[in-house]
Amino acid sequence: MKVTVVGAGNVGATCADVLATREIANEIVLVDIKEGFAEGKALDIWQKAPIIGYDSRTVGVTGDYARTADSDVVVITSGLPRKPGMSRDDLISTNAGIVKTVTEQVVKYSPNAIIIVVSNPLDVMTYQAHLTSGLPREKVFGMAGILDTARYRAFLAEALNVSPKDIQAVLMGGHGDTMVPLPRYTTVGGIPVTELIGKAELDAIVQRTAVGGGELVKLMGTSAWYAPGAAAAQMVEAIVRDQRRVFPVCIELQGEYGINGVYLGAPVILGRNGIEKVIELQLNDEEKALLETSRGHVKEVMEALDNMSKASA
Repeated sequence: MKVTVVGAGNVGATCADVLATREIANEIVLVDIKEGFAEGKALDIWQKAPIIGYDSRTVGVTGDYARTADSDVVVITSGLPRKPGMSRDDLISTNAGIVKTVTEQVVKYSPNAIIIVVSNPLDVMTYQAHLTSGLPREKVFGMAGILDTARYRAFLAEALNVSPKDIQAVLMGGHGDTMVPLPRYTTVGGIPVTELIGKAELDAIVQRTAVGGGELVKLMGTSAWYAPGAAAAQMVEAIVRDQRRVFPVCIELQGEYGINGVYLGAPVILGRNGIEKVIELQLNDEEKALLETSRGHVKEVMEALDNMSKASA
């Protein structure tokens, strides 16, 4: 199996490192536009192989997508972080251009690849990659739900003083402030979380999860990378090993939850063919209202991208 990771920054390099360490693919190709950057990161990961004990081969290239040919899965992490003075529209315009160019190259050399988008703003960048690739939604989707859920589970484990391994949870909706928490579907060793923690404390954890990325930016001055990189690698593993894992991912909804044509996080079965099935939960009225709010927010951002595309046409 061959996996390509586009973007050798912190998130992309972490993803490649986890893929190699866990021997998820025979070959991992790391691509970046900065001369020598991907080559250096890949070489460093490869030189760690004798120490940790793995044989997945990592190679790096500068802008040479021919080297990525026939990849089974491609993870796109390319894009710029939001900088001081940069509006949301500026970020969308810049990163949409990057994701579009990358996706064109990916499809040219690996037309059968499954594409996982990690670039931000996540929901609209998944939309851009889907538009550009022309592939079915089952083969182009975004990583956000696993990261948001991991943060939620980590905070719960800390509050309850239990292992995060025993916590299962589902979050839906857009990535960030408008994510939709589902405490009804959160369990600790099979026990509903609501039996173990009070509503006020649970609400505080949900709120912390919603702004989890912002908390890290304030602490470090930059975006997270260990958890996002590992989350993307976990999705790759589910595909490559046909694990049929149930994960929340960003996908274009086509009638599920009464929503059409909007990219939102929803639980799916992830396997060798990409998204094998979208799981439709029976949401209550409060959860439906939250999902509708999230839908409206993401749709607004998608329309901003559409308007930019028309203006530049």
